[in-house]
Amino acid sequence: MSLKLRDLIRQVRSCKTAAEERAVIARESAMIRTAIREEQEQYRHRNVAKLLFMHMLGYPTHFGQLECLKLIASPHFPEKRIGYLGLLLLLSEEADVLMLATNTLKNDMNSPNRFVAGLALVAFGNLATADMGRDLATEVDRHLKSGSPYLRKKAALAMARCLTKVPDMIEDFADRMVSLLKDRSHGVLLTAVQLLTQVCLVDPEICKNPTFAKLVPTLVRMIRDLLTMGYAPELEVGGVADPFLQVQLLTLLRLFGKDSDSAAEHMNDVLAQVSNSTVTDKNAGNAVVYECVRTIMSVRTEDALRAQAVDVLGRFLTNRDNNIRYVALNSLARAVQEDPDAVGRHRETIVSCLKDPDVSIRTRALELIYRLVGPTNVEELTAELLNYLVVAAPDQRTEICSRILRVTERFAPDDRWRLDTLVTLLTIAGRQCERHVLSSAIVYVSRSSDDLRAYATHRLAKAVRDDDGTQEGLLIVGIWCVGEYGDLLLQPYQYTPRSVAGEGVADVINFSALTAAEVVTIVENVTKRKSCPEAVIEFGLTCFVKLSERLANVPDSVEIAGRLKLLIQTRRTSYSLEMQIRSCEYTMLLGGTAVSGARKALARMPMVDATLLQRKKIEKDEEAAEDGFDVGGGTAQGNSVGEEPKGDLLDLNDIFGGGGGAVDVTPSQLPGALGSMKNLGLSAPAPAAKSDLDLLSDIFSAPAPTSVPMSAPIPASNGIADLFGPTPVVPSATPAPIAAMPAASAMLPVDIFAPVPAAPVSTPMTNGQASDPFAIAATPTNPLVSVFDGDGLSIRFECVRGSQPNLTELRATFGNSSSGPITDVSLQIAVPKYLKMQIFPPSSTAVPGGGEATQQVNITNSMVGQKKIVLKIKLAYVACGTKKDHIVTCSSFPEGY
Repeated sequence: MSLKLRDLIRQVRSCKTAAEERAVIARESAMIRTAIREEQEQYRHRNVAKLLFMHMLGYPTHFGQLECLKLIASPHFPEKRIGYLGLLLLLSEEADVLMLATNTLKNDMNSPNRFVAGLALVAFGNLATADMGRDLATEVDRHLKSGSPYLRKKAALAMARCLTKVPDMIEDFADRMVSLLKDRSHGVLLTAVQLLTQVCLVDPEICKNPTFAKLVPTLVRMIRDLLTMGYAPELEVGGVADPFLQVQLLTLLRLFGKDSDSAAEHMNDVLAQVSNSTVTDKNAGNAVVYECVRTIMSVRTEDALRAQAVDVLGRFLTNRDNNIRYVALNSLARAVQEDPDAVGRHRETIVSCLKDPDVSIRTRALELIYRLVGPTNVEELTAELLNYLVVAAPDQRTEICSRILRVTERFAPDDRWRLDTLVTLLTIAGRQCERHVLSSAIVYVSRSSDDLRAYATHRLAKAVRDDDGTQEGLLIVGIWCVGEYGDLLLQPYQYTPRSVAGEGVADVINFSALTAAEVVTIVENVTKRKSCPEAVIEFGLTCFVKLSERLANVPDSVEIAGRLKLLIQTRRTSYSLEMQIRSCEYTMLLGGTAVSGARKALARMPMVDATLLQRKKIEKDEEAAEDGFDVGGGTAQGNSVGEEPKGDLLDLNDIFGGGGGAVDVTPSQLPGALGSMKNLGLSAPAPAAKSDLDLLSDIFSAPAPTSVPMSAPIPASNGIADLFGPTPVVPSATPAPIAAMPAASAMLPVDIFAPVPAAPVSTPMTNGQASDPFAIAATPTNPLVSVFDGDGLSIRFECVRGSQPNLTELRATFGNSSSGPITDVSLQIAVPKYLKMQIFPPSSTAVPGGGEATQQVNITNSMVGQKKIVLKIKLAYVACGTKKDHIVTCSSFPEGY
């Protein structure tokens, strides 16, 4: 026996646990399925009503979709109404069975009963697809001309859905849509404006159509009529005449006037009238004024009108409703780009929003303040940002610190103010600062004058001494500065801050001189804390060894040196390998057992070229955005592809303004062919100038061996032979001519094990041709790129040029060197945005022992000659019954492909 809907609701409400509710729903679903299978027509509408209730509770009801289609075909209105309600809730426009309802919708639209036709129009307006729109557009248009306002307004909404799905028909119904604006029914007029708005959103170019462009004066007149006489007393809400129609008309005006100067000129007066005369005591008035402000800011209105719109948003910020304040902050954030001066007049109100208890208001206000910062107000607004940083949530502090850094980089009035701001930032949120914030602080200190270095070092030393050990970023930057400029702490420092208007003369700030023991104690106390991070201890060890050089001339230098050496030696038994290495190496430096000149590494760091760092950062960001994925990562297999090194890994030469990174190496130090390159008469790269950085490679190494004299006659030989000893000298009457060394060989770090081009050998001529009994006809070979080698499976690509210059055919060969088969081989490839890929099926997904399989991949490079092919490969296979996955990044393809 099928339950009634009220009984099912009563049973569900009586359930005390979720399990009981699921049991009730499962039992009733089974009964409904039985009734559907047995075609119990008398209970069909009841079953669909219960399915709607289950759908509201979140249970699956897909098995009742066809029952809805059967109900809408019923001749009885109650059943048809339940069927259409189920159709709207249980089906979506992606449902395959929806196409079966097209004929029923057409029949119901032609029904003489306006309520049945209204149900069909509502269903069409919510579920219509493109095919249904083309089939039923005529019926919908017929109802737009109906004498019943009830059907006209429903037909207007249905037509909005139809034209959204089929924009090609907009021109066919343009005149019909325009005529609806003259309708005397309020409901029809409202839906007609919504129809025009939807059409303009679907196709913005339609606003330039003369049929629609001439509507602007009509819309302006309608708004003016609403403001002066009101549309109807019964439509007044909160003292505002028909706010719903006003909002829709203003939205439509915004779309028409967005790129039209003539339309904007027509609506200037009425927009000013709306913003001035609308009562904003209730939400209805606020909605109208807000929509008016959006229209003013979107169209090309007068500057005075824009300033008035910003003032309206400023008044919204004083409203007690958080929703209105949130909307005002969002709108001001969009307006600040076009009129920052007008928004800046409300700076105090915006800053007060940082103290709001609502986190969303504080976040929006913070975003707006960041956009407001400029050269004239950077000091005041940065102070507000730092004040907010004190109370900000930990998850927000990282982003705020980065933004404050960007503000100081762009708008700092002087270097001292920038250093003050960064030190305050580190003191408040040093634990949440990212690495680049700490690096930037160190760069600015190192690039400043001696006077500012002394000031920054004194201030950081005091901050480190007063810190409780929680601000890791402050400790790192402070300890670095103490190590580099610790000798400046031995002298007192004072300065007079520049006076601020209205605050009188500023007090002189004094920093007392510290003794050498006090300088060491500051860092020692930090590193001895049990909670001190390893990174801070590592910086502390470096600080100790540098202080041994900075404090070498103090009266108690011997005692200080012994104390520093003891502090460094205490970390020789540390659990951290990095600290052990530093402790041992620094002990050698202090003990004098290192090679001569090694202590020069303790000199002050050279000045960093900040512009070069910024340029490299921008280039890396642009490359990452263009490529779409990181080409440097990957597994161990991915790094064995044979990628060429791309310069110094630490970019030390770039940081300090160095050259191309050539290493000063004598010929006798080079293995193989490069060791004898100079003796062959080839031009070796010129040695780079000695710099402080080169000392790092000599600190713990033995003195370089004496180079081979240039006159020593060492013949050319292959690189392997030279690795194990010289080749016997073979006298030659005529020296063989030596080919010029390729340009690439000048980069020693790249080609250090590359073979030298063999010298051409003179061949006897017979009848004008070279007679070589071992000569084989030279055939051009395609480049081979090794991709993967592991578990007996090897993959290599053969690069074959295609029929087009930018097309490359990659022929992959899967080789199995093991005795057992490798099965389920799958190759998936991802490419950057400038590449297009077409991958073909493999010849086989199983590679037998000692066998091979092939697969072809076509690559189209839109930037051939500028960028090489880069592939990210995901490889999966089954070897010895074990499934294995590898991710490989391959970027070693030759240039020109």
